[in-house]
This record gives sequence, structure tokens and C-alpha cells, in this order.
Amino acid sequence: MKRDNYWSLSYLTGSKFLPPGLIRVMDRMICTFLLLYIWTGFSFAQVKVPGPDASVDATLVWMRANETSAENLDQFHDIALRTLKRGNKTAPDSTVAQIHESLASWHSYNGRFPPDSVVYHAEKALDYYLKINDKEKIADSYRSLAIDYLNTGEMEKVQQVLFKAIELYEELGDEAGLGSAYRTLGVKFRVTGDFEKSIEYTLQALPLLEKSEDYSALAIAQFNLIIGYGELGEYEKAYEATERCLEIVRTKVPEEIFVPVRAYSYRGDVYIKAGDYDKALQDYLAAWNLCIEHIGEERCATYRTEIGHIYLLKEEYEQALDHLLAGVDSYEDKGQVGLIQPYLDLSETYSQLGDFRNALLYKEKAHANSEKMLQDKISSIESEMAIKYETEKKDEALASQAALLQQKNKTQTLIIVIASLLLLFLLFLLFFFYRNKKATRIIRAKNAENELLLKEIHHRVKNNLEMVKSLIALQSAQIEDPATRDAMIASQNRVQSMGIIHQKLYQGKNLGSIEMKDYFINLSEGILDTFNAEDRVKIECAMDNLVLDVDTAVPIGLIVNELLTNALKYAFPKDNPGVIKLSLEKNTEQNLKLEVRDNGIGKTAGVAPKGTGFGSQLIQLLTRQLNGKMREHSETGTHVEFDFAIQKSA
Repeated sequence: MKRDNYWSLSYLTGSKFLPPGLIRVMDRMICTFLLLYIWTGFSFAQVKVPGPDASVDATLVWMRANETSAENLDQFHDIALRTLKRGNKTAPDSTVAQIHESLASWHSYNGRFPPDSVVYHAEKALDYYLKINDKEKIADSYRSLAIDYLNTGEMEKVQQVLFKAIELYEELGDEAGLGSAYRTLGVKFRVTGDFEKSIEYTLQALPLLEKSEDYSALAIAQFNLIIGYGELGEYEKAYEATERCLEIVRTKVPEEIFVPVRAYSYRGDVYIKAGDYDKALQDYLAAWNLCIEHIGEERCATYRTEIGHIYLLKEEYEQALDHLLAGVDSYEDKGQVGLIQPYLDLSETYSQLGDFRNALLYKEKAHANSEKMLQDKISSIESEMAIKYETEKKDEALASQAALLQQKNKTQTLIIVIASLLLLFLLFLLFFFYRNKKATRIIRAKNAENELLLKEIHHRVKNNLEMVKSLIALQSAQIEDPATRDAMIASQNRVQSMGIIHQKLYQGKNLGSIEMKDYFINLSEGILDTFNAEDRVKIECAMDNLVLDVDTAVPIGLIVNELLTNALKYAFPKDNPGVIKLSLEKNTEQNLKLEVRDNGIGKTAGVAPKGTGFGSQLIQLLTRQLNGKMREHSETGTHVEFDFAIQKSA
């Protein structure tokens, strides 16, 4: 059961009027598969509850069937924990992962424990899937975990796991999963207030979801467009997205009864922004009535707060009061804390109706919630002032009543002033804190995108170089002239040496530097394979790990490529065996020493070098480029030394 298709039952009746931080966590997501899963839970609830001796697999089947069942709600958690304990001892990792996954779904749907419980079991399931390297399950777990992180407000983690899911879905060629990941990424940016990004990623998701015929997700994805376009003031596009959502449900997935409920509600919000209160009221009423039709009036009462809000805007106060009271009572019955806007709406409605006592009552409730962070300090100040007032009252027992009243007024004024100053100061701090936090999140998100793009560039460059290498190999196979063929093979090896550089860049964590020992080993294997010399020539790389920046690594790699090529071509004639030794070390802070030596026949004095000489010219050119000096010895084999006076190494 995918948790991105439904959220906890506690979120069923909307969260429009919660504090801004909590709104962004819950984001008014709704249980879109609620009716289907209620029916499923009712059907499976008839299955006998497994006893302590039932097998882990049989109990897991029961758990999957009862994740959303109200009948076995009290038993489920104990049975699941008992099964998990047994599974950790006897079951394979894949089964333990499914147990954690089922527990996460149960916690998410029923909401009996904090959202952290969902995250805990979801992360455990992911760990086990990583352990068995089930890439499809890993990708799905990353995507579901993103929804769980949205619930707990961990926005940075949301983007991290979604990028990992996208990378795996691309590798697997899973268009349906990729579409859902992009849709969830759109939700993330919508929650953080970056509506342009939200729309951008949602538009990437739509064709993938439609192609994979995931019409439920396709309809839900329209929510991002309705809200995003509404916030950006592009109202017509928001209305069009609503109609598309309703049409998809009507023609493709009529069982998705709660998708239209939220679509009407979201479009009502857009109509309010556009100032069209009559159409907003029509949509809010449509959402409420559709909810009542499927789950009853009592469970849909919180929708009446938005209906009351629009009646307040239309100055129809009696009707506003009726709906607002019913909605607020429902929120309070559910133990919902943090209400602000419904209390403010009730206060304004009572004020307009002349009931100032109730207006003040709900005004104070709204202020109490919005000023929760200041409550302790304000209480302390009030207590201190009250003590001071009582002390002064005793000292002035013989004073006139007028003096006492005057003192009381001064005390109350002082409390109000101090509380107001504290409130303004803390609101000022909170404003800058959240603004800086949002800017930091945006910068980190853009850095992650840039890093992903840079890796993709290195990947494509490496693929292009591989293609060039293959083309050269095909061309050289058709050339009969040995000299020309050798030149083509040399060019092939040069392209390969640069391709390995880009491969290491996109595979590594540092996008600007290369670990040289590993690079030399890969380069040596490729050149030996080109000359079919693996069995007779051994290349030894006796050096410590050394990391260099790309500008230094590329020319050094080309130099080593030329020297290895020359050694394999000329140092071991008649297929003689031999050894080539490579070493690169940083002997001072700004000096690199490279050595390449073989135990071949060496160079004979007075005999002209073989080949075209292009390789030697290339080595000299690259040596000058690195401010280097080259020394060559031919006593026993060939020994070439380089000293590079580099300005900077990674």
C-alpha cells in the first residue's frame, strides 16, 4: 500500500486553518483512497486474527489486509510488534522489510502515534531493502519516505530522498515511478512556497503518469497546479487544472471520491483570491456535500469552517456563525490544537452580530494560539505585576479609592506595553529566522540540482568519448597500413585516458578532483587490453593514494598513456614478458614526481627511434604545460622521470 496515495485519518477533514508551519507539514493532503481501503479493510477484517504460533508469512498477510481496518485497530500494533520480533530472528531480510513497511502504513493511516513512528519504520524498511539491493523496492521506499518527511517537516530530507528515487527510476526505466517522484517533488516545492518550481516538476510528472495510466496520481498531481497557479495569480490556469482533475476522476477513476472533494476546496481558495465569493461558496458547498455523501456529516464537519469563512466575507453573518461553530466544535472534539483563522472568523462574526463577549472569547483563543511561544514570559510578567500591585495595595490601605483605581490602570497599561513590545520583538526575530531558513533551503536545493547536472555532464562527456573511441576502433579495423593503424590505436588510447577521467568524476563524491592510483590502474588495464598483453606484461602501480585537480590529472594521464603505449610497442619485442612500474608522489608541497620504468630492451645508442615521433612531442608539450622537467635513462630498460612544479594540487 503506497503512503503517497493516502494520509492519516486525522487529516481527512482538512487542515486549512492550522498554523503556517503545520499547514506546510500537512499541506491539506487527503486520504484519496479512503473509501476503497475502508471496503478492503472491512472485507479482510473477516479473516481470523493470527495466534502467537502462526507463521511470520501468514501473519504478514493478515497485517497487509488489516492496515486500514477499524475492527482490528487495537490488536494490530501488538501483533505487528510480536511478528517483527520473531521476523528479526528467523525471517529473511525481505520479509522483515515488509513488516516494517506494513507498520509504517498502519501508523500513517491511523495516526495513533506521532509521525516520527511512520518515519522510523519507513527508514528501517529502506535499510533492509538496501541490504538486499532490491532497487525497485529501494526507489519506492525513497519516494514513500519523502511523504513521511513532509509529515514531519524535514524538508531537506524530502529533496534528498526524492533525487535518489529519481536516479533509481531512471536506471530502472520505471516511468510510473519517475512520474510519481516528480509529482512528490512538486508537492515539496509547493509546501516550501516555491510555486514556480512546484509547477515545473508537476508538468514533468504529468506525461509520465498519463503514459503509465496511473490516473489516480495524475488527478492528484493537478492539486499542485491548482494551488501553484492560484498563488501566482494565474487564475484561469488554476480553473483549467481543476476541470482536468474532475474529468480524470469522472472518466478514469470514479472510485477516487476524495480527489474531487479536495479539488473543489482548492478551487474555492482560488476563487477567494480572485474575489469571486459566489463561485468560491459553490465549490466549498460541493466539497462538503460530496464528503457527506460518502462518509457522513459528522466526519465532514470541519469542512464547514471554510464555508463559514466565505459567508463571513459575503457579510451573511448568521449563516457564517452556524457553519463556523459546527466546524470549530468538530476540530476541538478531535483534540485539534493550533486553530487560528476559524477563531478569528468566529470573533469577527460575533462582533458583527453584537455579541462582544463571545467575540472577545474567540479573539483571545486565536491570540493564545498565535502567541504560544510568548506565553510563559507574558505569564511571568503578569504574575510579577500582580504581586507588585498587591504589595502597593497593602502599603496604601488608607488611600482613597481613586488612587487605587489609578494605580490599577497604570499596572494594566504597563503589562500591555511590555507584552506588546515582547511580541513585536519576537515576531521580528521569527520573521528574519524563517526568511533566512527559507533562503538557505532554496540555496541547498539549487546546489543539489547543480551537482546533479554536473554529474550528468561528466557522464555524457564520458559516453561521447566512449563513442569516439569505438568509432576509431571500427575505423582502424579496416586499415591495412600498420603505421596508420598504430596511429589510430594510439589516438584510441588517448581518448580512453580522458574518458576514464570523466568516469571517475561522475562516480566520485568530489566533482573537481581525481584519485590517481585508481585512475592509473584503470588506465593500465585498458591499454593492456588494447594490445592483448595482459598475460605477458604486468603493470605495477607502487604509490599511495593521491588526489589531484582535473587540470593536473588530465595532462599527467595523457603522459602516462603515451609512455605505457611506447613500452608495450617497443620495449618487449617478440612477445617477451616484462614489467612496467608506475609511481606518482608529492615530494614537496608544490612538486610532483612521476616515474615510469620498464625492464625491456631499452634504447640502443645511434639507432633512430621508431614511430612518427608524435607521442614524444605530445609528452614534451604536456611537460612544459605543467612546468615540468623530464629525464630519461636507458641503462636497464627505459626509465623516465618527471618533476612537475605545480601551483596547486587538490
